Amino acid sequence: MVKLMVSTEENLKTAFAGESQANRKYTAFSRKAEKDGFPNIARMFKAIAEAETIHAINHYKALSMVKSTAENLQVAIDGEHYEVTEMYPPMVETAKKEGHKQGERSTHFALETEKVHEKMYNVALEKVKAGEDVKKVNYFICPVCGYTFEEDDLPDNCPVCKARKESFMKF
Repeated sequence: MVKLMVSTEENLKTAFAGESQANRKYTAFSRKAEKDGFPNIARMFKAIAEAETIHAINHYKALSMVKSTAENLQVAIDGEHYEVTEMYPPMVETAKKEGHKQGERSTHFALETEKVHEKMYNVALEKVKAGEDVKKVNYFICPVCGYTFEEDDLPDNCPVCKARKESFMKF
């Protein structure tokens, strides 16, 4: 059997995906360990998750995927738009049809949040095109659904999952 040669670019893409997923898994494991009363294991998972992020970023840079801020914003807009229009809507419907309540909830939360991200990136891109930065604000993330808020429009409850604003994470 002849083994096909895989290119370095294909290897870097595969490695980027794997390292990115490892980061997210280990972050989830860290949060669970913390809740389970294992703070040192949580810190270990968190540290290794960050190391995986470094690997992923190095691979992404080696692929020459980090461009100008305007180009990076357009890539982000395109990705969010795809998620909002093509990826998440059928996922929500499939989960509904299958009666998979957790899957429906998770994909619905992501869909609603990605809509906000697309808008935020579009505003940022217009600012960059005008040679400006976005205004300085604090950003808040709902810890239940990931909904993203700017400080100026912080509601008492998350509009998607109804979590209380006291639980929002500040950035």
